[in-house]
Amino acid sequence: MTSTSLPSPVVARPATSDDGPALTQLWNLFRHDMSPYSGALPDSDGRYRSERLDHALAAQPGWQAWLATAGPHPVGLAVARALDEPEHVLSSFFVVAAARRGGLGRQLARAVLTTRPGRWAVAYQDANTRAARFWADVAAGLDPSWVHEHRDVPNRPDLPPDSWIRLDVEHP
Repeated sequence: MTSTSLPSPVVARPATSDDGPALTQLWNLFRHDMSPYSGALPDSDGRYRSERLDHALAAQPGWQAWLATAGPHPVGLAVARALDEPEHVLSSFFVVAAARRGGLGRQLARAVLTTRPGRWAVAYQDANTRAARFWADVAAGLDPSWVHEHRDVPNRPDLPPDSWIRLDVEHP
């Protein structure tokens, strides 16, 4: 299946408690995709750390998960934190490989970032060149004056600093 032949409808929406199993599976795929940049290994059960997703699924204050689907297929996720603070953070974002390069990622990113107007921050790793291009393109489409900065990864002096995009988003 290519990204241009995804089943319809393609939907990006806030997750519900019923989406927990699909999001958990997508989370492990996401963390696996990120492992070359984070150095993370799965635990003894073959699962990656999932605190961010767990907070969102438990409806912790300031946390929200989103799910992207193509027809009946879960194809992407996003997790945001600090939604109750002046700067919101899109902390996790993933689209399965078969659904990439056809606009679904941009649709999901816009669905998340436009739900709450104001300042947003999105992190990625410079070594992930596709993510760097993707987030610069998304930011430019929402805020022509977006900024880029580097921040150290907390408690990980062994990793290079993360890149952060900061942008101001208005309602669509």
